[in-house]
Amino acid sequence: MEEKRQNKMATMPIGRLIATMALPAIIAMLIQALYNIVDSIFVAMISEKALLAVSLAFPLQMLLISVGVGTGVGLNSLISRRLGEKNVEEAGHAATHGIVLAVLSGLAFLILAVVATVPYFHAFTNDAEVFSGGCVYTRIVIGLACFPIVSMCAEKTIQATGNMLFPMIQNLAGAIVNIILDPIMIFGLFGFPKLGIAGAAIATVTGQFVSMAIGLTVLFRHNHGLRVTFRGFKFSGYIVRQIYQVGFPSIVMQAIASVMLTGMNAILNTLSATSVAVLGVYFKLQSFIFMPVFGLTQGAMPVMGYNYGARDRHRLMGAYKVTFIAAFCIMAVGTAIFWALPDKLLLMFSASDEMLEIGVPALRLISLSFIGAAFGIVNSTVFQAVGRGVDSLIVSVARQLVVILPVAFVLAKLSGLPAVWFAFPVAEIVSFLVSMALLWRIYTKELRFLTPDAGMGNA
Repeated sequence: MEEKRQNKMATMPIGRLIATMALPAIIAMLIQALYNIVDSIFVAMISEKALLAVSLAFPLQMLLISVGVGTGVGLNSLISRRLGEKNVEEAGHAATHGIVLAVLSGLAFLILAVVATVPYFHAFTNDAEVFSGGCVYTRIVIGLACFPIVSMCAEKTIQATGNMLFPMIQNLAGAIVNIILDPIMIFGLFGFPKLGIAGAAIATVTGQFVSMAIGLTVLFRHNHGLRVTFRGFKFSGYIVRQIYQVGFPSIVMQAIASVMLTGMNAILNTLSATSVAVLGVYFKLQSFIFMPVFGLTQGAMPVMGYNYGARDRHRLMGAYKVTFIAAFCIMAVGTAIFWALPDKLLLMFSASDEMLEIGVPALRLISLSFIGAAFGIVNSTVFQAVGRGVDSLIVSVARQLVVILPVAFVLAKLSGLPAVWFAFPVAEIVSFLVSMALLWRIYTKELRFLTPDAGMGNA
């Protein structure tokens, strides 16, 4: 089975290979985006204050996701490269370490949920309903972070072996459970108690538990070419460093998004509480555009990492070109939707007249950044696949700390709320320039000199 996988990664035509690898991940990501949107739609039916509470909690959820995705990206990159080098034993050791690291991360978030929830919400709201709902939701979702973090690490490990079907099933099952339980637990259907925001949180973590259980079952019981076992396990500082060489910059990069959203919430909160809800709705909606691109790059990263390990420049850069073209097309469609239907999108969340007045121009202006984001996402995938996670971090810092927050702050002071949304496309222009410069540097210094070993495919 492992030999078959290696033949596929080394010889199958790039376009067909990435389509085969990415399609299950794209489907899974679309389902995941759908249940994120459905979750907020049901919460909005409670009240706009309930939606605001969940929107304020979202930066902490992004922080959780950053640790899970970042650790998973480090695992994916390391395992893919070791498999490309035919070092199956170390790839298996890395997979085992990933589960241990995920559990430790979940315990850290449990402590965070206990000690930081109340001060966090005190900093953003004096409204008793928003405060209470936000604390309840956050304590459940963040306190049980072990479920999604372990799930994400298992998913990325399985993807690194070239198997995209099981991760799709894993995500699909969790999403379906969440979507089914949301209305039942929020509104008290079929004899269940009416739990409101707490019901939304319980539905979310239940879906995450199901996803985790499936991922671990596949990881430990399915024949995927890796030996994942705790028998004789010894913690290796070397493997941990290798995982976080790529993973830590990715964690910081994702965590910066949480810092950015927290900062944007603080800026917007001085102008209008409704604008904070608008931004929260935007991040739910944009996930339906960005998630397919992330699914695409999930399929592309093992291809890039494997062929980087095999020193096959032709296939590595071919994967980059195919991935970028597909990402560009997805983002172009997303921009068109946000321009044509912003009011329809907002009305899905029971938008008030004030929310529509603020949200329609906001969605249109922010969506101008989508096409530029295609460059940043695909370039970051290359950086991570070849073990240059720090370059991804540089791009993210430039976009989300150095540019977007200062620009948004200045525009808010000078021109008020309508101008704040211009900060997003401005930041994406800077991100594009920085990421292309870094990609060119890596290519000219290293990638253009890669030569496959004799006998490796080059189709």
